Amino acid sequence: MSDEKKSPAKNPFKGLTSKKKEKAEVKNSANGSGKGAPKTRSQRILRGPLFWIVVAIFAVTIFGQISGAGNRYTEIGTSQALDAIAQSKVESALVIDKSQKIQLILKSGNTIKGSTKVEASYVIRQEPVIIDALTANPPAKGWNVDVPTQSILTTLLFTFGPIILIGFLLFFMLSQAQGGNKVFSFGKSRAKLQNPDVPQNTFADVAGADEAIGELEEIKDFLSDPTKYQLLGAKIPKGVLLFGPPGTGKTLLARAVAGEAKVPFYSISGSDFVEMFVGVGAARVRDLFAQAKANSPAIIFIDEIDAVGRQRGTGMGGGHDEREQTLNQLLVEMDGFEANGQVILIAATNRPDVLDPALLRPGRFDRQIPVDRPDLKGRGDILKVHA
Repeated sequence: MSDEKKSPAKNPFKGLTSKKKEKAEVKNSANGSGKGAPKTRSQRILRGPLFWIVVAIFAVTIFGQISGAGNRYTEIGTSQALDAIAQSKVESALVIDKSQKIQLILKSGNTIKGSTKVEASYVIRQEPVIIDALTANPPAKGWNVDVPTQSILTTLLFTFGPIILIGFLLFFMLSQAQGGNKVFSFGKSRAKLQNPDVPQNTFADVAGADEAIGELEEIKDFLSDPTKYQLLGAKIPKGVLLFGPPGTGKTLLARAVAGEAKVPFYSISGSDFVEMFVGVGAARVRDLFAQAKANSPAIIFIDEIDAVGRQRGTGMGGGHDEREQTLNQLLVEMDGFEANGQVILIAATNRPDVLDPALLRPGRFDRQIPVDRPDLKGRGDILKVHA
């Protein structure tokens, strides 16, 4: 056995601490602890005007309490005040007519309840008694009656101030609600706009629906180059109805058309139009088409259109049913007096048999494309694309 020292074995956990630190730093930066982290809810509240209004009101109240603390008078009884006046212990007096109080500053060496500044309340019928007492025993520095008068500005402030404040709060709530689905934004469309700059689906992502893709190629070409069709005088379908069993790729086909054409894509469900409030569905239809026209050429995709497009006259409300009003507005927007421009409506449904006949006539959903379950070859193509 040699006396040579054995070299220490390598520690397999060496450097683990530094790696943990690196992972922790990455995790913290991902969770938003860095400088570029998104603002939390508390930070958004601090930046809001309502928070600073509350702070200002609180500061004014505190300042008023502090500034008035040094001029406080000790409350005494009316009889004590009259006795002090009768005994000539008062240096000066002030009768406040509005609040029916008399404030007394006592002469040096005289105190009531340990204070030289006292005040007493009186009723209206006692005012002549107090005036007679001050006249008979005038204070050393005199006395005065304060009859406050309110300026026109103060009167206007107290009259219209609450109305202005309520109006400001209502305006603030309305402006905050314009961007979201809050209580004051009933008529805003709930359609989601998919940015054409973001990578989207294309026809290469769709398999097992070759016939439907062939039908939609014309729509894609029109949206990509509408001038070519306009010069030829060709008319493109205003609406395309995709119908078939659930899970056959109808929504994916609509997304692929928008991705191929690189145009704005508005997606909404048929149930999003109808609410319990009268007129909301029609207003949302108008708002949806107004947004699409402003960004034309564009695609509007309505999923499960049978929720709003069922045949009229079958509901409990008859012709005045809210769903039917929404459908009427949709029919007007698709083929009314105002032209839609380069806006194409694509809808999907599992129940084409329940749709209103007015939706399916030429000029509206005049292109109806069945999307059936894929055959054996189509199923193999789907596996190649997604597996």
